[in-house]
Amino acid sequence: MAAVKTRVSTKVMGRLRLASQGLLGSGFDGLPEAVRAMTAMQAQDLQSALWAVGVRVPGAGLSDVRRALDDGSVIRSWPMRGTLHLLAPEDLRWILNITTARMVQSTAGRHRQLEIIGRDVEVCREAALGLVDGGRAASREELFRAFEAAGQATKAQRGVHLLWMLCQNAVLVPGPLDGNQQKFVGFDHWITSSRYLGREEGIAELLLRYLRRHGPATLRDFAWWSSIPLTEVRRALPAVSGGLMELEHEGTQYWMSPETASLLDAGVPGQRTLLALPGFDEFVLGYTDRSIVLPPEHAQKIVPGGNGVFKKAIVAGGEVIGTWARQGSGRATAVVPVPFDPTKPFTPTALAGFRRAVERYEGFLAS
Repeated sequence: MAAVKTRVSTKVMGRLRLASQGLLGSGFDGLPEAVRAMTAMQAQDLQSALWAVGVRVPGAGLSDVRRALDDGSVIRSWPMRGTLHLLAPEDLRWILNITTARMVQSTAGRHRQLEIIGRDVEVCREAALGLVDGGRAASREELFRAFEAAGQATKAQRGVHLLWMLCQNAVLVPGPLDGNQQKFVGFDHWITSSRYLGREEGIAELLLRYLRRHGPATLRDFAWWSSIPLTEVRRALPAVSGGLMELEHEGTQYWMSPETASLLDAGVPGQRTLLALPGFDEFVLGYTDRSIVLPPEHAQKIVPGGNGVFKKAIVAGGEVIGTWARQGSGRATAVVPVPFDPTKPFTPTALAGFRRAVERYEGFLAS
């Protein structure tokens, strides 16, 4: 593991992250390639997730991303933190093998309240597999009716937790879209090819892939992102450190790919890049310490009240400078920027960059 011996400003750190995440230059070559490279992209809000992929693939349209979910070349499920993510189909099983036990343990208290035990999950497993047999897809409501017919109550979020457990156990997986909802299909029918990695090997690969596409990032960032204990993360580092570069910034050690580090030699691009990113985008959300790109004094404006709901972010030169939103209705609808400091409106150059970013977003929605 080589160390980068240079002084790097916070804004340059932000631009390095833009480069790592495919948000500078040519981005990724295709939709599955973008998702596979990012490993897992938070996707609890479907519309935000679709644009998070689209903004990283030049020329991609909304219909292209929806088609990738419909044909299974991109998967949406709960691989970590109990939260929906987009990921490559072959990665879901081995990641679940690493993360499921800890996620299930974290829900044990709630499952006791809902009176869910192992036998209940098994009953629902049999009911669900009977419903999706032969490659059929079933809505959540259809699955709940099947659970009820098998004697399993689904009210008060009990059905949601039973369904989540079946997805954690690789029995079901969200499949094709039905409007803005997904139907569920049999895991083995929908995902026909899976990788198999042991826990230590899997943690090492997950760490390497995270640092390559989120770097510069810290081990603590990864431990939070993956919900893998920091002690295991530290044990995994020597196995992958040869493929990484180390950078010290303000007394903290960061890691990134050699390709990203090489940008430091000629000056990191993106000083004038302005992006309109979706809510929940990995550029903002994917770190436990977001202060590199989001000034702490403005964090509440992206996540009001710390409620876990991330607003759309305007990013200029690697730093979040405001939010954006649609206002009005019908023909009067407009996408407007909301700077963090209302007494300091965007410069004409920034406004022009924002208009270009919005044009790209609206082009994505229309195609």
